[in-house]
Amino acid sequence: MNARAQALMEKIQALPAERVAEIEDFVDFISLREQERAFTRSFTAASEPVFSKVWDNPDDSVYDAL
Repeated sequence: MNARAQALMEKIQALPAERVAEIEDFVDFISLREQERAFTRSFTAASEPVFSKVWDNPDDSVYDAL
């Protein structure tokens, strides 16, 4: 475990149990948010080739100048 993680663990251990529960909820929230962002990035990357066929066409080229 690195020094930052160790220092954080020591701070958490010094807190009352109800505060530790709040920290756990917050960490779960951050983890879920990171998972959602990763899914969004992967879905975006996967859909780009499909949408490029729709976006990149001669009929819509007039919008490229806007």
